[in-house]
Amino acid sequence: MSCVVPEMMTIEWLREAYSRQLVTPEEVIRVMIERAEADREMNIWITPPRMERIRPYLERLDTLDPRTSPLWGVPFAVKDNIDVAGIPTTAGCPDYQFIPQQHAAVVAKLIEAGAIPVGKTNLDQFATGLVGTRSPYGETHNALRPELISGGSSSGSSVAVARGQAAFALGTDTAGSGRVPAALNRLVGYKPPLGAWSTSGVVPACASLDCVSVFTWQLADARVVDGVVRGYDADDPWSREIGPAVARMPKQVCLPKGELSFFGPYAEAYRSAWEKTVRRLQNIYVNIRYVDTDVFEQAAALLYGGPFVEERRAGLGGFVEANPGSLMPETETVLRSGADAGYDGASVFRAMHRLQSLKLAARRLLGDGVLVLPTTGGTWSRADIHEQPIRRNQDLGQYTNHCNLLDMSAVAVPGEDAEQGLPFGITFFAMAEHDGAEVAAAEAFLEAMNRSRPAAGEDAASVQVAVCGLHMRGYPLAAQMERLGASFLREARTSPAYQLVKLAMEPPRPGLIRKEAGGACIDLEIWEMPVKSLGELVATVPSPLGIGRVELEDGTEVTGFICEAFAASSEGAEDITSLGGWRAAVRPEAGSAV
Repeated sequence: MSCVVPEMMTIEWLREAYSRQLVTPEEVIRVMIERAEADREMNIWITPPRMERIRPYLERLDTLDPRTSPLWGVPFAVKDNIDVAGIPTTAGCPDYQFIPQQHAAVVAKLIEAGAIPVGKTNLDQFATGLVGTRSPYGETHNALRPELISGGSSSGSSVAVARGQAAFALGTDTAGSGRVPAALNRLVGYKPPLGAWSTSGVVPACASLDCVSVFTWQLADARVVDGVVRGYDADDPWSREIGPAVARMPKQVCLPKGELSFFGPYAEAYRSAWEKTVRRLQNIYVNIRYVDTDVFEQAAALLYGGPFVEERRAGLGGFVEANPGSLMPETETVLRSGADAGYDGASVFRAMHRLQSLKLAARRLLGDGVLVLPTTGGTWSRADIHEQPIRRNQDLGQYTNHCNLLDMSAVAVPGEDAEQGLPFGITFFAMAEHDGAEVAAAEAFLEAMNRSRPAAGEDAASVQVAVCGLHMRGYPLAAQMERLGASFLREARTSPAYQLVKLAMEPPRPGLIRKEAGGACIDLEIWEMPVKSLGELVATVPSPLGIGRVELEDGTEVTGFICEAFAASSEGAEDITSLGGWRAAVRPEAGSAV
């Protein structure tokens, strides 16, 4: 083999490597097989990669043109509740297994585009769970810290990608199974609107809510897969004609109002990561609105706290009754919970009517905007899960369960780690009719994340900088701050010792002048900037402006923009101190949310 296949294997990398003849598809597959064997104790696979099964797909590549086959030679993994012809489908239950004669519709489309299915991955039995520990084929270990859960139910699919054993992997998502494992293994997890991808050939969990989903290293790869598999399927009763997702920036980005709840042994680390992420989001998007998330919480409660739970038993009840002892205890508890609650037909219709009202409320609340939430509010060790297997599983769905009930699309993306080796992720949601807005917003977030990360070997030391005018969010020079690696931290005010002057410059700029008496508090923004970038910022500041020390309302001092006192009496200068800040004097430029 003439090059090293990276663990962070992307479709883009494979295309480039193949076009330059640095590696062949067969060499890539051999690496996948070696990695799967090395990680055998992690319980990633139910049917692991084997060359004898994969060989026909490699040989088929000779009949395809790489230039017109968008996934030519790209290896992918398949969750073992999705059919691959000739390979057993188990849904995580040995007694249930059967050998399908044809591929699931999504698998067939991927193969037609040149992709190579390498094996079937482990899952929480019958896709019932968010933990990755409910499988008779073993508990799937987290890709980064094996003592932690991997997330479920698409546990094996997420870890296969994270461990470099597939370029992408199919999962399914009913209550968060395509998003929670992405967050816990530092991946992208994309879930399309209901019916956008066919579920023909997928073992149902809740047929009316099930989606096929995909795990990738980068959002661009998820979009490639979406472009291949999206489309109406006349053989799927749940399929809908939903056109291509258009990645158009939303007019507003909605964040939850008030404090969020976090759980588990890393709750405070997750809380801190979320607070830091909110500051970053405030830096990226201008049009942010804080909303009450009660409508989403009410919808989430319907999934397992109402008669909708009976849909799981409707699909699998016959098998359960005919095969006593075949299910894991936790799976059987969930499947029987609806019957134990005594729901009747009227309760089902009441829940349906309630859900329709919640859908309407969600549409009115979000409009064509997107909602951002933590993907999960914490995580557990695999040992922790067994202490309270039902309750702790429910915790993991706190910010995911509403999604399919409300007919939303979603993309989960990684943020900065909560602590060393402990990933933290957020999810962007959009109503189905605005599918693509969540993708565009997530792309902007990831781009900003990449810009702000110091390159390997760079000094990451930072300094807080107070800005009071054109460098604030929404104004022209905010882009300069971002280019220099700065990120918005918070809004603040000066101590009551400053005058603010509108200087006769082009464009007009504010001058912040320290006063001995008669000053006022002036609104500011505090940004965090790498120390190495501060000199470049200083070099761009025109006279009479400069960089010095600014006293804040709480008495602390930070580096910030200041102005020489003589500027207050210069020609054309206007005292705007009484307005309290630049935003009250000059509105930001109109534009999109980013």
